[in-house]
Amino acid sequence: MAVPRDPGHGDEEFWRRFLTRGDSAERKVRQVFKRIPRGPRCRLCAAPFAGVGAPLMRLMGKRPSDKHPSMCNSCFDFMARNHGGAEIDCSFLFADVRGSTAIAEGMSATDFRGLLDRFYSTATAVVIDQDGSVDKFVGDELVAIFFPLLSGERHAARAVDAARKLLTATGHSDPAGPWVPLGAGVHTGPAWVGAVGDDTHTELTALGDTVNTTARLASVAGVGEILVTSVAAHAADLDPSLERRSLDLKGKGHATDVVVVRL
Repeated sequence: MAVPRDPGHGDEEFWRRFLTRGDSAERKVRQVFKRIPRGPRCRLCAAPFAGVGAPLMRLMGKRPSDKHPSMCNSCFDFMARNHGGAEIDCSFLFADVRGSTAIAEGMSATDFRGLLDRFYSTATAVVIDQDGSVDKFVGDELVAIFFPLLSGERHAARAVDAARKLLTATGHSDPAGPWVPLGAGVHTGPAWVGAVGDDTHTELTALGDTVNTTARLASVAGVGEILVTSVAAHAADLDPSLERRSLDLKGKGHATDVVVVRL
């Protein structure tokens, strides 16, 4: 991550400019980093921590942070110094393993962990390749953010593309079926995005109704389905002939209109 001027603690206007505009150097650097083999990588700037690129990254001062190994030390230090955030328009991708309880019942705990590790690795690579950021993994669920700093103005299209590529990477178009069954949700809207935590553990995360709605979508998606809200589908220029549904999502006061995307 490029390190701009220190905005001071909680400077909302700085964060809004940073998250929505960023700068061209930040995006160019990330485009270079993500093409250097191989993962694991910093989930923000995509600097590789292993493989042929790792020694170069260390020369540049980028190595896994001791306090947050999924970020490089420079990205973590920037987040830790500059807590705060802003409400911006962005897109979210949630993807759940379907039937994980039954899957876990049919294998050893060690094998199930290996399956989830493979899912985590695959999902992280897909999200970074589509210029998103992995917010977190919660058990068997991926939470990814696509916002203008990393993904550009067409962040909704990036999120949908990432969902499609994730289904492909997990075998949903294979005749034998997926090696891990997934359902996904994509939504676009306003959310608070910023750095939370303390000096020992800092996260770039997102909060708000847009996040919650995406989580609900993923929870009701069938195997191989991507449920995309109508606002996200419009922003992503999806085919208007795709199947449409109106869903009563848990905790929502009104029905949610979605487009159903499959491979």
